[in-house]
Amino acid sequence: TASIRVALAFAARHDFEVHQVDVKSAYLNGEFEDNEVIWMAVPPGSNLTNDKTLVLRLLRPLYGLKQSARHWHKKLLHVLCEKLRMAQSDVDQAVFYRAEGTDLIVIVVHVDDLTVVTATVALVVEVKAKLREAFDISDKGEIHFILGFAVLRDRSNRRLSLSQTAYIESIVRRFGLEDAKPVSTPMDPHIALTSAQSPSTPAEIGAMRDVPYREAVGSLMYASLGTRPDITYAVSILSRFSDNPGRIHWDAVRRVFRYLNGTKHLKLMYGTSDFDLVGYSDADGSMHEDRKAISGYAFLIDGGAVSWSSKCQELISLSTTESEYVAITHASKEALWLRSLIGQTFAPFVDPITLNSDNQSAISLTRDNQYHSRTKHIDIRFHFIRWIIEDKKIHLIYCPTNDMVADVLTKALPSPKVKHFAAALGLL
Repeated sequence: TASIRVALAFAARHDFEVHQVDVKSAYLNGEFEDNEVIWMAVPPGSNLTNDKTLVLRLLRPLYGLKQSARHWHKKLLHVLCEKLRMAQSDVDQAVFYRAEGTDLIVIVVHVDDLTVVTATVALVVEVKAKLREAFDISDKGEIHFILGFAVLRDRSNRRLSLSQTAYIESIVRRFGLEDAKPVSTPMDPHIALTSAQSPSTPAEIGAMRDVPYREAVGSLMYASLGTRPDITYAVSILSRFSDNPGRIHWDAVRRVFRYLNGTKHLKLMYGTSDFDLVGYSDADGSMHEDRKAISGYAFLIDGGAVSWSSKCQELISLSTTESEYVAITHASKEALWLRSLIGQTFAPFVDPITLNSDNQSAISLTRDNQYHSRTKHIDIRFHFIRWIIEDKKIHLIYCPTNDMVADVLTKALPSPKVKHFAAALGLL
């Protein structure tokens, strides 16, 4: 989904055309290799033959075969690259592009849904004509809905927004919380969730047996991965207790639903400011029960988040500086991927990507290769960030904590800060 958000953000900036095409019965368009032989039993109820010893040889992949998706992708790859003279991105195999002067075509594929971004209407017509020659397609026209996101455009102001209002309403109803009182934060900053709060007696385990905890967390996860980075930290923490959730964990899950129900109309907006790709990196400082810090990052284009993450670090840091340093390295990997994706499809980067951190010591450590007794134990792989900075792919700068957008991805915050950082991420 990050690739789609990037494509839509640049489409808003340059007022590109954005259309959607659906390939009907996509998997049936695949082709077997010459030496690939697949047999199947005669389907029950078929009048092809009464001889139960006979089997059928498949001439085309069917839905349900493990190789059908691969064959469909190979067929689509052939059509896009041979018929439309497009190239496949080196960093995302679902992204195809063609740039000839000012003519630009970018296609982002999600199984059988194709999001087509072009510089002109004529190019959209060309793409659809070539696809129609090869497949039975459904022309959805200008994009309005994709992957459960509503897409709204204000072309006069070069703005585009993504919303999951309908999805949020559906999951709130599914878990019976449509009438629950809304709250202003996804997590209570005064409550620490731990595994010690999980059920330990047969009675406690029995009381939680029929609670749809995993289904609820999974539903929240789709929202957090789509357009709601403001709940990503909460979902990350709550997913830790999926194997043995307690009542307090379930109440915390219900709280996220109540927060979403009160903020369901928020849209992830692109075009509210004119900034190239900029990133924010933060860490929470090892305050959890396992003493492992949370790394969080967010990358924005023109005021809206295109990529974000809240992830537990795999090591125990011995200082705030170390946890922030590890978080910066984690963010830098995503920065390089975004740099490569955008550079291939839309425009090569000339200047380094700006990455913000609110820890001066960690920033100093990225620029200091000298031996220090307090940092000599840090694994060499985390010094990857030093080379990236020296290679001028990233420019690391200090950002005051009050402006650190990624703060909402690493800890539970009070209401004013949640609202402030949600808006800073482009949720308006």
